Amino acid sequence: MTEHIPFAPPAPEPLLIVISGPSGVGKDTVLAKMQERGLPFHFVVTATTRAIRPSETHGEDYFFISQAEFAQMIEQDELLEYAYVYNDYKGIPKAQVREALASGKDVVMRLDVQGAATIRRLCPEAVLVFLTTRDEPELVRRLRARQTESDNSFNMRIAMARKELQRIKEFDYVVANAEDCLDETVDTILNIIDSEHHRVHHRKVNL
Repeated sequence: MTEHIPFAPPAPEPLLIVISGPSGVGKDTVLAKMQERGLPFHFVVTATTRAIRPSETHGEDYFFISQAEFAQMIEQDELLEYAYVYNDYKGIPKAQVREALASGKDVVMRLDVQGAATIRRLCPEAVLVFLTTRDEPELVRRLRARQTESDNSFNMRIAMARKELQRIKEFDYVVANAEDCLDETVDTILNIIDSEHHRVHHRKVNL
């Protein structure tokens, strides 16, 4: 008896996509461009205790909350993952991710490398994309252009970036977000997501 092969492929499972990489590689910029295109994804809004920057909007770029509020979220087990980074806390609200996946939407979140490692442990089927620049001088130029921190903090970010670049092998894909090539970067990430939806054995996210 021959094996029955379905004519139509099964509907793809919703994906959990993590965009990560060192500070300064353009994670926020890439996600903003993806959102501008009106893509049918749920973009997770991270909670953070750091101060809001002039160009940012509460509830869109981040949920800017106090350390007391963040501590309460930890105590009530409301965070999927959280970390202490550059003297501030960042975390992913758990309910937000679960509700989006349950609705059938792909979920996209931005995380530092430490946070991406946590998600890999919690959800081995997550798609991890490591964002970088073409080279180190380009990364240094971007961080210096932000002018948001002291020399000591700047040097710390460079040192951390060098360490984080050594962890690329922990990820599924690496994408270079070169200067003046933002649309190409986004296209590459969308191609990765599309390819994942055409896998014979779909990734099934369990959180």
